[in-house]
Amino acid sequence: MSLAEQIQQKLTDAFSPAYVDVQCESHLHNVPAGAEMHFRVVLVTEAFAALRKVQRHQKVYGVLAEEMAGPVHALALHAYSPEEWQGEAPESPQCLGGSK
Repeated sequence: MSLAEQIQQKLTDAFSPAYVDVQCESHLHNVPAGAEMHFRVVLVTEAFAALRKVQRHQKVYGVLAEEMAGPVHALALHAYSPEEWQGEAPESPQCLGGSK
């Protein structure tokens, strides 16, 4: 199971989301081929309905504490309640670091 799949499973187990999408974006960065370090997460769950953006992120980071302390270098997180969800989230910005 890839790290992206593990992250998606943890988020699904923790939040029972209406929508979840986890994409490895490491290939867009200056990392070794096949690396799994940079991720984009779109998470839509009723659990976020009464929470501010910072609180939503804190909850996700809590669930992914092990990954954030280890292999995950960057996480582009888009967290919505079902009422806020418009069917798409912003794309990640282009990497400007390293040799890019």
